[in-house]
Amino acid sequence: MQFLWWHWVVLGIVLVLLELAVPTFFLVWFGVGAIVVGIALAAFPSLSFAWQVLFWIACSVAFIGLWFRVFKPGMHKTSAGTSRGEVIGEIGLVTREIRPYGRGQVRFQKPLLGDDLWEAIADAEIKVGERVRVLEIEGNILKVGRA
Repeated sequence: MQFLWWHWVVLGIVLVLLELAVPTFFLVWFGVGAIVVGIALAAFPSLSFAWQVLFWIACSVAFIGLWFRVFKPGMHKTSAGTSRGEVIGEIGLVTREIRPYGRGQVRFQKPLLGDDLWEAIADAEIKVGERVRVLEIEGNILKVGRA
């Protein structure tokens, strides 16, 4: 049996609908890739099955790359399950001196992301006992400045 253009479109729609059951937002790109292959196959019906599969893989990988590069830039820098807005601006107390571009430690009154004690960096020297404000999240380290 040879795959016809509408087979790819149906496969794409099924994958997009299957995304409703899988909360990862990953299958949708394989579905969109299959729909693109279906459209291409309708325009060029002599495409062999091997080229159809290769084109589907290429389209899917391109859509996934586009998703992470354009629509989700810096996703690796954010904290899982928490928006940056909830942490940026929080005030804490320095418990270990922070030297310029060196690590120190900050304690917060209420836990941030499950912990009240965090490693921190700053552009200027900040002594123990000074209050600081969270400016940025850089992986699992907070960038702080004087409050």
